[in-house]
Amino acid sequence: MRAAKIAARAAMKVTAVAAVLLWPPAAEADEAPRVVATTGMIADVARTVGGDCVRVDQLMGPGIDPHLYKASAGDVHALQRADAILYSGYALEGQLAEVLARLAERKPTVAVAPSAIGEDEVISAGNGYGIDPHLWMDASLWRRTAPVIAMVLAELAPDCADAMRARAKAYGEQLDALHGWIARSVATIPERQRILVTAHDAFGYYGRAYGIEVVGIQGISTESEAGVADIRAMVDLVVERGVPAVFVESTINPRTIRAVVEAVAGRGREVAIGGELHSDALGESGTAGGTYIGMLFENTVAIVGALGGRPAPLPDALHPWAGAWNVQMAAD
Repeated sequence: MRAAKIAARAAMKVTAVAAVLLWPPAAEADEAPRVVATTGMIADVARTVGGDCVRVDQLMGPGIDPHLYKASAGDVHALQRADAILYSGYALEGQLAEVLARLAERKPTVAVAPSAIGEDEVISAGNGYGIDPHLWMDASLWRRTAPVIAMVLAELAPDCADAMRARAKAYGEQLDALHGWIARSVATIPERQRILVTAHDAFGYYGRAYGIEVVGIQGISTESEAGVADIRAMVDLVVERGVPAVFVESTINPRTIRAVVEAVAGRGREVAIGGELHSDALGESGTAGGTYIGMLFENTVAIVGALGGRPAPLPDALHPWAGAWNVQMAAD
C-alpha cells in the first residue's frame, strides 16, 4: 500500500513521450531477448546474471542523475523494442513513472528493488519520497536483486535458466565478500573522523551498513537545490567536527561542495576534497568503476583513504573481478 502511494506521488501527468508509445513488436524470434534497465547498477547485475543469453541495454549512462531523468525519443524506441524492462523503483525514476506504468500493461516491467528488498529494511525519507531509494549502497541488500533479475530473465530465455541461477548465486557470493571488505576497510578510519560529507544524501545505506556517519548538503532528491542555510550548516559541522575531507559526486554539480571548502577556509580551517564518488550512476563503461562491484570498491578506497584509514586486503572471492579489471590491491 505504501509503495503504491509512493509510485502515485512520483507519477507525472502524461507527457508527449508517453503519448507516442505505439507498442511495436519486441525482439525478432532469432535474436537474443532484449532487456532494458534504467540504471547502470541494475544493468550490470542483469548482464552478469544473463550472460550471452540476453541483450541488456541501459537508459542512464555515467554522470546521469536518475532523479531528474526524462525519457527521450530514443529511449521510447528502446523501451518499445524491449522484451522486458528492469527499473530500480522506490520512486528513484520518478519522472519515468507514467511511461513505466504504461509499459507494464504490455510487457514484464519489474521494479527490482521493491521485489527484492522489503519495506522493513529500507530507510525512511522525506521530500515526497517516503523511502530512500539508494539501496545499492549496501552490497548485502543489493545482492538480493540478482535472483530476482535471474527469475525475470529466465522467463525470456528458459533454456538458460539453470545457468542464470548459478551465475546469480556466484555473484551473490562475490557481493557478500565485497560487503565484508567494505566493513573492514571503513573500520580502519579513526573513529572521530568516521563522517562522510557529500553533495546529496545518497549514502544512507552505506553509512548504516558500514558504520560511518553520513551527512549530505542536499536531501535524498536532487530536484531542489541546496540553499545558503544548507551550506552554512554544513560549514559549521565541518569546522566543529574537524572533518578532514568532503566529497563531490559524479552526478551532482560540485559547486555546493566547493562552496563549503571555500567557506571553511574563510573560517581559518582547511578541508580537502577527498575525491569524486559514484552515487546515482556507475563510472565510465569499460572501466572497473563501470561495474557495480567497482563502483563500491572505488568509493570505499576514496572514502577510507581521505578520512585517514587504509583499505583492507581484497578477499579471495574478489580476485577474479580484480584480475579482470587489472585492479592492484593487496590480497589476504
